[in-house]
Amino acid sequence: MIDVNNESGSALDEKRLIRLAAFVLRELRIHPQTDVSILIVDATTMANYNEKFMERKGPTDVLSFPMDELRVPTPGQSPPLGLLGDVVLCPSEIARRAPRNRRSIDEETAYLLIHGLLHLLGYDHDDAQSEHVMFSLQDRLLSDWLRS
Repeated sequence: MIDVNNESGSALDEKRLIRLAAFVLRELRIHPQTDVSILIVDATTMANYNEKFMERKGPTDVLSFPMDELRVPTPGQSPPLGLLGDVVLCPSEIARRAPRNRRSIDEETAYLLIHGLLHLLGYDHDDAQSEHVMFSLQDRLLSDWLRS
């Protein structure tokens, strides 16, 4: 189940976020009944989360909080089922950063939701090789989503 909770005061297409999350999970062969939560917050709340959990000042665009440490299955493995975790998005930060990344706000929102979901699945970008793997997959998923 994919749950969206918008506490930001900003209007977002929540059904589109659910469709995108379902698309990504389907593409990565994650069980369709896996639970994931998408929380949409204002800049103050995001800054508080960023400082509390990441020890960084100020708001950011996306944070991820994995739960059951599910991973993308290898060929022949069954799709994992469980509680994937939470992706937190901040629309004001997304809107601020979208032009710099040469994407529309909708594209940037999709890009960051995919980014957050990949973090929940154990992908990271803490070195050049893992960054290449994660961002290549992220770019492919976004491209496939925008074409669908």
